[in-house]
Amino acid sequence: MKINLTTIYVDDLDKALRFYTQAVGFVKKTDVSHGGYRWLTVASPEEPDGTELHFERNDNPAAKAYQQALFEQGQPAAMFATDDVKRDYERMKDAAEFKMPPTKVTGSTIAQANDTCGNLIQITQLDRVRSEAGRRGRNASSGPPIRLGSTYRRVQIRVRRRPRPAPERPPTAGRVATAPVGSTR
Repeated sequence: MKINLTTIYVDDLDKALRFYTQAVGFVKKTDVSHGGYRWLTVASPEEPDGTELHFERNDNPAAKAYQQALFEQGQPAAMFATDDVKRDYERMKDAAEFKMPPTKVTGSTIAQANDTCGNLIQITQLDRVRSEAGRRGRNASSGPPIRLGSTYRRVQIRVRRRPRPAPERPPTAGRVATAPVGSTR
């Protein structure tokens, strides 16, 4: 099983399409209208047959409330992976209002931008992607390649298992056997 589609609520479909194609760099995947409904998706140009981002109008009161609550709390509605957050920040900063420039946090570097459609989005570069080049010469990975951003990286995960202690059992000496009520024992 895999993730094929994810939805983000927006206040204007055309504005969302412009932002996500021109500022973020995604490509339009599907744009179909029927009656008053429009099915609109974008995808990464690096994986055009990969996961699609579907734009849904926030004209449903529950959707609007959810979208506003996330925005007011500073929570991103979507997170996108990159192999160079600073490069993407520089590329996008003239077309997007960044609420947080590239900032080092535990395990990654992130930047957050207003998508102009009622959402914050987060661009994330995981530390393991940046540090992989330095490890490659010392400790080549034997794991399968994992696609992150525009290049394949090998990621090796080592798990050290600790032996589990045997469960403690209460001593049996001094126990009194009891029989259920009504038994003839």
